[in-house]
Amino acid sequence: MAYNEFAYFYDELNSEADYDALYRYVTDELAAHGIRDGILADLGCGTGDLTLMLAQAGYDVIGIDRSEEMLSVLREKADELDMTGRILLLRQDLLSLDLYGTIDACVCCLDSINYLTDPAACRETFRRVYRALKPGGVFLFDVNTPEKLREMDGQVFLDEDDDVFCVWRGSYEETERICTYGMDLFQRQGGLWRRSQEEHRQYAYSLDELREFLQEAGFASIRMFADRRPEPPAPGEQRVYWMAIREETTHA
Repeated sequence: MAYNEFAYFYDELNSEADYDALYRYVTDELAAHGIRDGILADLGCGTGDLTLMLAQAGYDVIGIDRSEEMLSVLREKADELDMTGRILLLRQDLLSLDLYGTIDACVCCLDSINYLTDPAACRETFRRVYRALKPGGVFLFDVNTPEKLREMDGQVFLDEDDDVFCVWRGSYEETERICTYGMDLFQRQGGLWRRSQEEHRQYAYSLDELREFLQEAGFASIRMFADRRPEPPAPGEQRVYWMAIREETTHA
């Protein structure tokens, strides 16, 4: 399920996300592979804090999300910053990704890959990303690990500010490898509160199968890292980053 009503409160209730650190990590990794500008796709861009930072850094960014509500929030931000000309927004599922041309790099952050709850959809997404990249292009993404999603089982989280209150409830189904987040959102409207509900599902991909999917797509240079640290993931790691490169075309 895409973010619907929650999209308009996502930034307020997600204030702990360190986008500055994420931006530094992403741009440092891209620069290390010689990509300091050019066309970049941000998959699952959401309300677009990272998208806008990358555009301000000089990339021509394609922001892609399946939620029209999330993209609407991003459009408003881009208008306020006069960045509309540097960003192209597309409403697409990752499974049907079509960028109408080739790109220099692709990023997919904050566990958007986990929302592909069918492994066949993840395989197809990786194939589409590979076809969209220029030779030498970089695909950088992160996932919530199975260890993290299992720990969500039975957990309850509260987020609030003066005008909105959100209760998150997590459950994990081992057989299906699905973590479900039930969300109850209460919005202040005068002296009353309006309740809405959403349900989100994430799939627990193993590191071995993600590597296999990337190799099947055609990527040959594949590395994984601990959460924004230049080292292999430790046992029990909660989030893992992946770097996959479409190799340069060679001529006989």
